[in-house]
Amino acid sequence: MAHKKQCIVSLIASATEIVCVLGARGRLVGRSHECDFPPDVMALPALTAPKFKVEGPSAEIDARVREIVRDGLSVYRVDGEALKALAPDVIVTQDHCQVCAVSLADVEAATCTWTGRPVEIVSLRPDSMADVYADIGRVAGALGAEDAGSRLIGEMQTRLAAVRRQVAERARPRVAFIEWVEPLMAGGNWMPELIEIAGGHNLFGQAGKHSDWMQWPELVAADPEVIVVAPCGYALERCLEELPLLQAKPGWTEVSAVKNGRVYFADGNAYFNRPGPRLADSAEMLVEMMHPEIAAARHEGTAWLRGTSPSPHSSVGGGSPAAK
Repeated sequence: MAHKKQCIVSLIASATEIVCVLGARGRLVGRSHECDFPPDVMALPALTAPKFKVEGPSAEIDARVREIVRDGLSVYRVDGEALKALAPDVIVTQDHCQVCAVSLADVEAATCTWTGRPVEIVSLRPDSMADVYADIGRVAGALGAEDAGSRLIGEMQTRLAAVRRQVAERARPRVAFIEWVEPLMAGGNWMPELIEIAGGHNLFGQAGKHSDWMQWPELVAADPEVIVVAPCGYALERCLEELPLLQAKPGWTEVSAVKNGRVYFADGNAYFNRPGPRLADSAEMLVEMMHPEIAAARHEGTAWLRGTSPSPHSSVGGGSPAAK
């Protein structure tokens, strides 16, 4: 079926990656402030911005976001006039998390007065790996790229299947995946699935469920053998700044992962918390961290570092931090 050359706006970083992998980079005309990969999309106009200050300790960022949400306000603003001027045929957004990125409600509010021209709004809701695949299919369908969508899904599934085979029959270390430090939050949604695929025993967070709050005594009592710290929205260098907060926690030095040097800091912004094509990379990184005896540390130093490693010389990844 022939499709006209649509103009596309993507207002969520994962969708921008999906659009580009599907071969539609040349049709992208606008992005969100968090869309940073592939790097050349940074040349496109950014149509969104956070309403809160994204600098400072994680506890302060969380408090700012909570205050906005408590007042019933949107966490992000959309430049409605600039969006309209781009005349997109397709806008991709999300209704998965109101504080992680521009939401479907934000986009509907920005476009509700448009008349005389149709626009298709594709909203993604990735609560699980199955949902990530479904979202890729949804974007592909809107762009008339169904075959490319099927190929991308197949490639991701093939890579994850290879990861599963790689760790089959191996002992599964107890893993705590920390998605936010102050207050403490466990990785949910697709993260428990990736940890299981990569040969770990996930201690906190439920597959297919939103990320949940943790109590520090619970983590100490669970005594994880591996801790992965990958806060939502934080690139690697910013992620490492959370180490002193963890070191100050009571019982930190008694946890097996700490005693054995198996605390890892990872680029949660670019990989683990971005439900797009690079989740396959994320699973492969988890094997590097959880099963170093069988996996070369190909991503160490660029996408993840050991908790005792020095800070990288330059920032890896990008995007604004946002508490979930």
